[in-house]
Amino acid sequence: MANHKHKKRFGQNFLNNDRIIQQIIAAIAPKSDQHLVEIGPGEAALTQPLLEQVAHLDIIEIDNDLIQPLTQKLGHYPAFHLHHTDALSFDYGLLKTPSSPALRIVGNLPYNISSPLLFHLMNYAESIEDMHFMLQKEVVERITAQPGVKTYGRLSVMLQYACDVEYLLTVGPENFNPQPKVDSAIIRLRPYQKKPVQAEDEKAFADLVRQAFSQKRKTLRNNLKGWLSIPQIEQCNINPASRAETLTVADFVCLANHYHNLSL
Repeated sequence: MANHKHKKRFGQNFLNNDRIIQQIIAAIAPKSDQHLVEIGPGEAALTQPLLEQVAHLDIIEIDNDLIQPLTQKLGHYPAFHLHHTDALSFDYGLLKTPSSPALRIVGNLPYNISSPLLFHLMNYAESIEDMHFMLQKEVVERITAQPGVKTYGRLSVMLQYACDVEYLLTVGPENFNPQPKVDSAIIRLRPYQKKPVQAEDEKAFADLVRQAFSQKRKTLRNNLKGWLSIPQIEQCNINPASRAETLTVADFVCLANHYHNLSL
């Protein structure tokens, strides 16, 4: 796979530092009886160590030119199961089995698909034990940001509603081939079995969060006009003159539940 031509359209930047690879494997801490899924194996920097430790590894790869090299290099491992498909449209529910209902998902995600892929994976949260991803550092900072921080936004709220999120490690450009122009970071996401706060209608919650952040400089009073009145916003102990980036996940759930109840 050393001769593989890296493709910009797939956002391919392959990890090549053994020390970082071992740190990632240690963070994942795979057990032999667990069912792992790797998205975008690239040149198999993480794939081979995982295959040596687990009984079942489903590998999702879209690049035609990597299918044969991956199969030639790793196909002899009993755990190896390669799916030539697009991770953005793949049905991860198909991977569940009675013996391994919980999936552990890992991957060095291309920068250009990371956010839509994370939202896609949230559709399967009940089937996922945890996820360990290498992402652009800026994206990890957005996911883990707290209210009041400039990077806090829709992605922060939606993923923190669904998951416990943890920033694990920063990885510089020199650890990749080709070198990206930005830092990367490793994040751990654990979908909640029981969410700390529960939206009565999760679609209404997602819609309201999107609307609240639709114009970040505007206040809730303006962004939620036609959704909730000023008194209804105040019922959640929220100042209608506040901006969305100052609200907690629980605040958004309260607003969404008020909105949902209005439509009943």
